[in-house]
Amino acid sequence: MSFDYYTLGRSGLRVSRLALGTMTFGESWGWGSDEATARAMFDRYLAAGGNFVDTADLYTEGLSETLLGRFITASGSRDRIVLTTKFSYNAEPGNPNAGGNGRKNILRAVEGSLRRLGTDYIDLYLLHTWDRVTPAEEVLRTLDDLVRAGKIRYAGLSDVPAWYAAQIQTLAQAHHLQPLVNLQLQYSLVERNIEREYASLAQELGYGITAWSPLGMGLLSGKYKPSESGHDGAGDGRIQALKSSGLASLQDKFTPRNWAIVSAVELVAREHDLSMAQVAIQWAVRRPAVGSVILGARTMAQFEDNLAALERSLPDEALRRLDAVSALPQQFPYSFFEQAQQERLHGGAAVGDKPDGYHAPVRVAASDVGATQSLVAADPR
Repeated sequence: MSFDYYTLGRSGLRVSRLALGTMTFGESWGWGSDEATARAMFDRYLAAGGNFVDTADLYTEGLSETLLGRFITASGSRDRIVLTTKFSYNAEPGNPNAGGNGRKNILRAVEGSLRRLGTDYIDLYLLHTWDRVTPAEEVLRTLDDLVRAGKIRYAGLSDVPAWYAAQIQTLAQAHHLQPLVNLQLQYSLVERNIEREYASLAQELGYGITAWSPLGMGLLSGKYKPSESGHDGAGDGRIQALKSSGLASLQDKFTPRNWAIVSAVELVAREHDLSMAQVAIQWAVRRPAVGSVILGARTMAQFEDNLAALERSLPDEALRRLDAVSALPQQFPYSFFEQAQQERLHGGAAVGDKPDGYHAPVRVAASDVGATQSLVAADPR
């Protein structure tokens, strides 16, 4: 197989639609992959044409970055790979400045990541989680300084409030600083909340979304099949491992709504001769504003299955069924933005964009960038 490449957000950085997630690289957390398996997944991903690799200084206590650095060096693939890592989490308990998103910690963290990764630059550097303390101006200026110093090429955000993502991008535009290009957020059939704000925010302000946990923490992986085991929550996946972690948002997956979604995924998978994981991944990849979906497999068998998710396209009818069963309940104020209310605002007139060709300049879709550049090169008029 081979991947298509799309520009990430409003940038010239081309990434593959499926990204290699390395949170499982290393066994220090009790459920990761050993070095041999991690290397096999890395090699397989490159052989398939993938170029977008994601890690963080937090993952397996820094071992993920260290292993990834070894693999990249051994394979001679540094220039080919779009290398992403993240900062925020504390590296020294008791030292408040060894964590968070202040300038002191960002500069500490980037040096540690560069050392573990064995490289002198990071392609995409992400704030991992909002710390509720550091001003957006401080984060933005520090990231801009790192771009100017050549230590990172692009920057982005992960797991932040929508208003914060809007604020920091608006500041970048207003002060002529390096704009951010990426939002990394949890997104799946059982976790669609980013659709309320983030998807339209990303499209309007130039972020490309990378989706983590497209299998709903394993609920959509195929380990849980209502037709075979009922709704008892049985299974040995990551959800079970997290039950005692205290992370309520990651535990509350065994709900009636989610079981209905799992049942629909199982049925669509059976009808189209795909695995449940492949159905869930493909649904996420084909959603608006999503630039790439992160694969986070633990075994080689899981990874091979996930990697083949885009080889055969699901028909639109199947996607519509999945959309319907997983649709978000209406909430205020978003219900006021639905079509019926909008028609009342506009006196019954059609609501939507102007006809094709009305806007100037024309915005070129990411999928058309390559073709457009080829035409320009052939005819420079």
